[in-house]
Amino acid sequence: MPANRVILINATSCTPEVEEKWNKWYNETHIPMILKFKGVKKATRYKIVGDNPEGKYPTYLAIYEFDSQKDVQDYEASPEHAAAHKDFVESWKDKGHQRKWRVYYEVIKTWEK
Repeated sequence: MPANRVILINATSCTPEVEEKWNKWYNETHIPMILKFKGVKKATRYKIVGDNPEGKYPTYLAIYEFDSQKDVQDYEASPEHAAAHKDFVESWKDKGHQRKWRVYYEVIKTWEK
């Protein structure tokens, strides 16, 4: 793994009524659209474990990995990002989805066992 790897974390929630549709779209449409950009090295989705009283925490995290800050900048300006964003807005604007936050982090150090 490159020392300067950058991750994008996207934290989201959705209403129970659209959860099945949300996950199908995210897994089968959104992630494949994002992975078309060669600079995205990996995408992983997570779902919260256990209770989440009153939706205190986002239900889902998606983590996208890039080798460098330049790959992030290129991604943000890419046609693949524009297409994925357009599809997201058209598919989910005001339809039971909420983005809690979206943030990039750069690796400081990795330990492995």
